[in-house]
Amino acid sequence: MNHHDLPWTLSPELGVERRMLERQGGEVAKATSIVRYQPGSKFQVHTHEFGEEIFVLDGIFSDEIGNYPAGTYIMNPPGSAHTPFSDSGCTLFVKLRHLGADQIEREVIDTKTAPWHQGMVLGLNVMPLMQQGSGSTLVRWAPQTYFNPHRHYGGEEIFVKTGHLPT
Repeated sequence: MNHHDLPWTLSPELGVERRMLERQGGEVAKATSIVRYQPGSKFQVHTHEFGEEIFVLDGIFSDEIGNYPAGTYIMNPPGSAHTPFSDSGCTLFVKLRHLGADQIEREVIDTKTAPWHQGMVLGLNVMPLMQQGSGSTLVRWAPQTYFNPHRHYGGEEIFVKTGHLPT
């Protein structure tokens, strides 16, 4: 699906909207969304029982710990709480309620400066994001790069930030 074709829906907080990519449950749900904070908007303090992952797509996202510009990856572990906001506005890729007991420490990675590693085939580079257990990874494909056919038991979720992924 192209998330740009999806409607923005209101969140419980004024000035914060979402495009639902996947959702299992009501307001408290296992979910993958694009989230947009209007300038000056904020969420009240809340706890993420099963954690969350955030990738800042544009703008500056903030919480009581710091400010995170575009290209920042944040993993808030299960049981963590924060009070997110954005003074200037931002757009995020967010995954909620899917982390396990092996993700216990908060992680923040600046993907603009973190190293890329050679992938399994020439032309494929990877940047592991989650350092605890198995988790999210950025993947950069050079043109005309092909990967071996394979399966992802349990599924695979791919978000294309730039370029396109042939089907």
